[in-house]
Amino acid sequence: MASTGRKPNLVYVFADQLRYQSCGFAGDERAITPNIDRLATEGVNFYNAVSGSPMCAPYRASLFTGKYASSTGMAINELRINPNHDCIGHVLHRNGYQTSYIGKWHLWANQLGRHHDTQNSYIPPGPHRLGFDGEWSAYNFHHTYFDTYYHRDSPERITIPGYEPDGQTDLAIDYLKRASTTDDPFALFLSIGTPHDPWTQDNVPSEYYEMFREVNFPLPENYREENDPYGDAWAMMSDEQRAKLPEWMRVYYAMTTNLDWNVGRLLSAIDELGLQEDTIFVFTSDHGEMFGAQGRKAKNIFYEEAVRIPFLMRWPETISEGLTTDVCLNTPDIMPTLLSMMELPIPEDVEGSDLSPAAFGETFEEPEAAFMQGMGCTAKWEDGYEWRALRTKQHTYAVHRPDGGEKLFDNIADPFQTRNLTDIPTSQGILNELRALLKQRMYALNDTFEACTWYRDNWTEDRVILRTATMH
Repeated sequence: MASTGRKPNLVYVFADQLRYQSCGFAGDERAITPNIDRLATEGVNFYNAVSGSPMCAPYRASLFTGKYASSTGMAINELRINPNHDCIGHVLHRNGYQTSYIGKWHLWANQLGRHHDTQNSYIPPGPHRLGFDGEWSAYNFHHTYFDTYYHRDSPERITIPGYEPDGQTDLAIDYLKRASTTDDPFALFLSIGTPHDPWTQDNVPSEYYEMFREVNFPLPENYREENDPYGDAWAMMSDEQRAKLPEWMRVYYAMTTNLDWNVGRLLSAIDELGLQEDTIFVFTSDHGEMFGAQGRKAKNIFYEEAVRIPFLMRWPETISEGLTTDVCLNTPDIMPTLLSMMELPIPEDVEGSDLSPAAFGETFEEPEAAFMQGMGCTAKWEDGYEWRALRTKQHTYAVHRPDGGEKLFDNIADPFQTRNLTDIPTSQGILNELRALLKQRMYALNDTFEACTWYRDNWTEDRVILRTATMH
């Protein structure tokens, strides 16, 4: 791309737990997502995007650092990231950008529970904001969405009246109005908490719930009555919870429709302020949701429902409308890709790949696969749930650490991943190729496939893991 002489703005909007499969543009006829669907036609759709570590905190750590969870040390949720990494916020700030953040952070608290305690919810100004030194309207973690709060530069709670995603979008629009009057380029990250659970009627505006009250939500085609033996406590479902799955999905889709409305408001504000041609707008999610598929709920697994996410990018007059790319985009790739598009330097220790040519419809040497990591239990130092996986344009290959169990799926022929091909004679060629590729990727990243508690006990000061353990 030729330089225009003007640095583009960046607006990065990411939902929490919105899976690719539940968007209208992806083919879900139950979804009511007209604004997200329109966005998919106004720029580029990375339709093979995945969450490399499909949980809230590990995803955010990879997003901001361009590194994998085995390098950030963010193996599970409810950890505090070490601020010594050179993050996207730092790069933007050094290059003259206003860097601002609104919404959920989830990289500060270092205990399970007590999310509303100020010591856990308030991230003070300084290095733990990872270079977001401009406007800050954020909290660490909560998922109640009515009459909630955020912090700025003091522990004082500032209430958001009404529904949180609406109020956060109001904050973002107000910020855009102010930023549009300055000469400096800006970068705004907006982390919206929906459609993350709890999926109860009192956690979504009634007008959105009513849109789905009579809609039938059948159980997934790959639903299993028994719990996945590889699932941790967050993945397990009781009989009572299984009975609630259709209602959970009803609320989830209602939340997603409200999310879509707010995405439309943001896009309209950017257009009305005359910022569209100078602004890269990204819409995505941190991970998906299983909803009973494969005998699981939640995320933290390599199955499509958990890892595949929307990733849509608009930059009028620079990115062609209606562009689609099947490149294997992974979370650590986002930082180098965006920095390259903005013609900014990429730190040397970034581990992701620059996939910016795909955004411009150019051919280049693409990664063979996205490498995905399950580092352990969702939010406890507990061993027995670790996995590693590769997702190519056609296949998913995964191995479970506890027993070495392998899985191989053809995602094109079998999109619900119901047939494990590891024992099929005709699949041995691709199985051996992906086994070798997985070992290569792990070795290159110094990922020695340790148990979850190993990361608790062996972090170095800057959370760069030393090559002292043996490969399993």
